[in-house]
Amino acid sequence: MPSKILILDGGLGTSLESKYSISFSRSTPLWSSHLLISDPTTLESCQSDFGAVPVDVLLTATYQASIKGFADTRTEEFPDGIGREIIPRFLDDAVNIAQRAVGENAKVALSYGPYGACLIPSQEYSGKYDDAHDSESTLEEWHRERLGLFADVPDVGKRVSHVALETIPRVDEIIAMRKALAATPALSDLPYWTSCLSPGADLALPDGNSIESAVEAMLDRDVSPNTPWGIGINCTKVDKLDSLLQIFESTVARLIEQGRLDTWPALVLYPDGTNGEVYNTTTQKVGTTRRRQGPGALIMGVSSRERG
Repeated sequence: MPSKILILDGGLGTSLESKYSISFSRSTPLWSSHLLISDPTTLESCQSDFGAVPVDVLLTATYQASIKGFADTRTEEFPDGIGREIIPRFLDDAVNIAQRAVGENAKVALSYGPYGACLIPSQEYSGKYDDAHDSESTLEEWHRERLGLFADVPDVGKRVSHVALETIPRVDEIIAMRKALAATPALSDLPYWTSCLSPGADLALPDGNSIESAVEAMLDRDVSPNTPWGIGINCTKVDKLDSLLQIFESTVARLIEQGRLDTWPALVLYPDGTNGEVYNTTTQKVGTTRRRQGPGALIMGVSSRERG
């Protein structure tokens, strides 16, 4: 019988820094995605490390990829930044690199972060956005335009197995991202997961909303008829998982009992996996006072009903 637990790759940005001595700064607004432009060979080596574990699912290096991030990237080849029409070429490379890194042994998932992940300093741990992107409607518009970049990748729906909507700090953005994905034909039929984070001392999202409201937004069929394959938690301390998972499980059980959900989604978990190190989003260095950038992946897998 196939395993009901799948292993996901780890924190790409952290691995690039610690093993390959890659550093990120304000001159690299694409973060890990910058290597698609500057050093795809090193990126493939790092992702191949995960493939050699082996993992069952590998995320593409596209978490922070955005139109503005590419426009603000200056290189010798692109001294004035990279225009929208060129971006799909690099996203195509991201999928190719991930595919080569795992070969036939694993699946590739499209990594897609929130608006806050594309800011400098990043704001996915706070959910505090500028006025132009501070509502469900404006966030949906922004995500529709950004997802259009991925839709222009040749045969993307056949080359990736899942779309990962990750590290979402706000309930209105969970809704906006689900709506935007449903409105992107090249991606809308793919299985996807949504994951939120709870970085503070309380059991809540960065925007102050409850975990219950986040789970409801992830699964509400009125938001999108395409309910996610999985829901989960990332970029959150391991010692908070038990309490958070109890909320996840009770909320899903209630939705099923109320007839608002038909089946249990898969449970996707990739909490922070450091030894106390955290990432400072302002200095863009690993330290001990704040959390680090990007998903720190450990494991993904079984549905909540099977947790026992």
